[in-house]
Amino acid sequence: MNFKTHFLVLAIASGGLAYSALNAGTALAGCSDYPAPKVDWSGCRKRNADLRDNDFSNANLKNLDAVGSDLRATMFDGADFERAAMTRVNASQASMKNVNFTKVEAGRAKFIQAKLNNSNFEKSVMFRGDFTQADLSGANLNKSEFSRSNFTDANLSGAHIGFANIARANFKGANLKGASFQTTWMYLTRFAGVDLSETVNLTQVQIDIACGDEKTKLPAGLTAPASWPCKFEE
Repeated sequence: MNFKTHFLVLAIASGGLAYSALNAGTALAGCSDYPAPKVDWSGCRKRNADLRDNDFSNANLKNLDAVGSDLRATMFDGADFERAAMTRVNASQASMKNVNFTKVEAGRAKFIQAKLNNSNFEKSVMFRGDFTQADLSGANLNKSEFSRSNFTDANLSGAHIGFANIARANFKGANLKGASFQTTWMYLTRFAGVDLSETVNLTQVQIDIACGDEKTKLPAGLTAPASWPCKFEE
């Protein structure tokens, strides 16, 4: 065997080993495994799946494709959804405490009455999401997209909503005690009747482009603009 032939054989063998290793790594994801705590569904395709009433606590769900899936009343505490595709999922009444939603895409998703305490939504895309009566206390919403989302009667006490886009979002009846709005974009954000008096990092510039009414309570030093109450075209 000459040098060139020997080199070619080694290259093919090395490629085969690399391919086998790659396949082994993919197989470890366990996409065919049943729902269970700590299951590894990273990179799996589970579109329009019925996953209700299951336990995915501490599961590895990175890069999961769950578009349109039904996640209602499911346990996800401690799970990792980083970079998952969750557009139009229904996670109403799900338990999602301490979950990593970093860089998740979940436009028009439903999280009605979901428990999202201390979860991390940093750099996620959640426009037109429905968080009615959800518990987002202590959650990290920094640098995220929540425009036109519905936070009616939601608990966002102690939440971090800095450098985020909440334009045209609705916070009617929401608990915002201790919530931070540092450099948050809140164009036409609806705060009618909302108590903002104990929020932090809120500025007059933000208030001037937001929407409130005579019942909106502002932090000391901030005043309601003449444009309040806003008129909306329904």
